[in-house]
Amino acid sequence: MSFFSRLIVVFCCGVLSIQAHAEAATSYAEFVKDKQQHQGYFSFYLDDKTGQVFLEIENFEQEFLFQSSLPHGVGSNDIGLDRGQLGDTRLVRFERVGEKVFLRQLNSYYRANTDNMLEQQAIDEAFASSIIWGFTVSHSSADNSKILIDYTPFLLSDIHHLSEQLQRTKQGSYSIDTTRSAVYEKRTKAFPNNTELEATVTYKGTKAGAHLRSVTPEASAVTVNLHHSLIKLPDEGYQSRKFHPYSGFWQHDYADYASAIDEPLIQRDIPRHRLHKKNPSAPVSEAVEPIIYYLDAGVPEPVKSALLDGARWWDQAFTAIGYKNAFQVKLLPSDADPMDVRYNVIQWVHRATRGWSYGASVIDPRSGEIIKGHVTLGSLRVRQDYLIALGLTSPFKHVDTDTSAMKDMALARIRQLSAHEVGHTLGIAHNFAASVNDRASVMDYPHPLVTIENGTISLANAYAKDIGEWDKYVIAYGYADVEKAREAQYLTELVIATQQKGLAYVSDPDARPQ
Repeated sequence: MSFFSRLIVVFCCGVLSIQAHAEAATSYAEFVKDKQQHQGYFSFYLDDKTGQVFLEIENFEQEFLFQSSLPHGVGSNDIGLDRGQLGDTRLVRFERVGEKVFLRQLNSYYRANTDNMLEQQAIDEAFASSIIWGFTVSHSSADNSKILIDYTPFLLSDIHHLSEQLQRTKQGSYSIDTTRSAVYEKRTKAFPNNTELEATVTYKGTKAGAHLRSVTPEASAVTVNLHHSLIKLPDEGYQSRKFHPYSGFWQHDYADYASAIDEPLIQRDIPRHRLHKKNPSAPVSEAVEPIIYYLDAGVPEPVKSALLDGARWWDQAFTAIGYKNAFQVKLLPSDADPMDVRYNVIQWVHRATRGWSYGASVIDPRSGEIIKGHVTLGSLRVRQDYLIALGLTSPFKHVDTDTSAMKDMALARIRQLSAHEVGHTLGIAHNFAASVNDRASVMDYPHPLVTIENGTISLANAYAKDIGEWDKYVIAYGYADVEKAREAQYLTELVIATQQKGLAYVSDPDARPQ
């Protein structure tokens, strides 16, 4: 080939390359121009015509948290699929292989906390990860710096394992009907540190069980909402704190294969929110960023005020360790999404029958840091406690019987319940020995303390009216702002001093059947 022939080939290749580059840029720009753009942590585009959501990815191999949840539930305690229920918190990343994109869940339990990259690699290769979904590249930008994937099929998938739960509880065999499912635009939004995506999903099935039939208008079609949160990892400013069997906390554990031979392989920390004083040397200081919980504004009075009062008891414990207004409880703004990871929430959840209340959390699996507390309170509980109070007192001797004392007892129990479940979302475990220690904790399951005054049953002191001594100790263990150099000594001395007071501690591992 002559010099001029080679020059023509090079020139043509260059023109073709420029042309392809321009076409790619035009294609990407053309594709997104008529779609709703939502700019945020993961930006995305909504296609009003097709109902699809296209996620934009710029940084592959970047780790983040993926949280699934159930904003609209089924409404049966026996089935166990409640409004606001959190699914698993997963440490994940997007990976690109040619025209494929994988969402890989990393194995965060097995690790090697070391600077030795080869030792970390050995752990990664020894234990399996899980690719939880596969996508194909829809469009690429001209410089290939960002791509779009059709996220819709994953958003409409059974990531919450609802079909499995219905089958496990003998409520029938169900699968997703995509023709009756779609993106729920109202709660599909992007923010700087999190992207929230939601869908209305219909499960079709047969042989519905009695529980499911009782809570659905048409048992062959069960429609709920499923929610995905894509969450930026917290920065490295969080400092974990060691678990102690007497700490009063749950434990966040993992296997560290880089630990020394004479150190435990299984490392245990406590789960807790991040909290620091603005002025660490001051006896009393405001927090750099207070812990704020938001109550479901749909709760009716007088229950709403009772729930606010009970949850706010925890500020007594934070005040005792030198914080000012470090723990706050407010009403959830009307335009806020309870599933948004930025809000710690207390939800009032309706079921067909009375059921458990519980406190769950979104926890960074790397460190144990609590990112979001999510309390679920069953709305029928207060009615049950009112009936218990009536049963204890048998007050109906006149037509116009006054039952205000019974209502007061029910509300007193709801205050205690609010504090109890919020305590779980602060990382705190049960203490089933607290009631015999002069009501030392709201983390017990207390019976009403009934007294007899002048021959009449009195409910005036049925339940505690504030936080207990054990609760203040637990908050001191988990949240006191202590220099790292003296933390171990501080915790040891605190445990010894509390044990010497005679405060007993019995939690789930010692109280539940295997």
